[in-house]
Amino acid sequence: MKLAFLYAGQGTQHVGMGKDLYEAYSAFRAVLDGARVDFDLKKLCFEGPEEQLSQTQYTQPCMVAFAAGVTAVLYEKGIRPTMAAGLSLGEYSALCAAGVFTPEQAIELVAFRGKAMADAVHDRPSAMAAVLMLDRESLQKCCDAASQLGVAEIANLNCPGQIVIGGAAAAVEEAGRLAKEAGAKRVLPLKVSGPFHTSLMAPAGAALEERFRTVEFSHMSFPVLFNCKGDVLGEGDTIPGLLVRQVQSSVHMEDTIRNMAAHGVDTILEIGPGKALSGFVKKTEKSITTYAVETAEDLEAAVAALKGA
Repeated sequence: MKLAFLYAGQGTQHVGMGKDLYEAYSAFRAVLDGARVDFDLKKLCFEGPEEQLSQTQYTQPCMVAFAAGVTAVLYEKGIRPTMAAGLSLGEYSALCAAGVFTPEQAIELVAFRGKAMADAVHDRPSAMAAVLMLDRESLQKCCDAASQLGVAEIANLNCPGQIVIGGAAAAVEEAGRLAKEAGAKRVLPLKVSGPFHTSLMAPAGAALEERFRTVEFSHMSFPVLFNCKGDVLGEGDTIPGLLVRQVQSSVHMEDTIRNMAAHGVDTILEIGPGKALSGFVKKTEKSITTYAVETAEDLEAAVAALKGA
């Protein structure tokens, strides 16, 4: 068995997440208790309100704290990956798992990132939409045609048949209309607070670049595959450079999954609320076995299955 960890991104958070894990595992408690943020992270995760939890600047540190806590429990139980990746903010959780950041650092950094992303498009009408069953080249033409109304770009290449677009609200709406005309099965508006992974996030990229000058990046204990490449570090790449690019360019999740398989990964453990990434894996590399951990029950079941394998 060759195991990889895959960390969930924004959008799957919900009130109550992590409460049973906090009660069950001291390693999980230690991560959440050690989070240095300017709000009550545990109260927000466990009790809400949902509206606040769904705001980018709060979602991101809550999700990374959850992921780092689960990782700590898995490590305590002897479950370690050979490589890792994450969707958007999940990349920080993957880097934390690989030892580049401590949990405290990762939570602090995504709290900063979330605020920078919210500030980048403050009071600017924006949107994102999932486009189903249209190829990338055709969708790119739709975005290009809609760009006369503002930014319309491909933001996430999730899996075969699912691509997310983002940008200015009017341009994304027009690109979605053109996508339906071009043969897309469905265009689904997403409930997000900004046009993530588009050029409209350039101010957030600049803020992160400045912030990273004060951050110590430790060596990775295993490879991490990066969103903006869909693969591991290459010649000339740096972790801070790729994280700056990541916030303002497309997430190549389909390529990430394919490259994990090319590196010999046959088992993926998804960490975070929901099972969206496991769905992407199944649509991309059907031979990979997937497990998902959201609850204490999930964790125990996954550990038993992985140790049995």
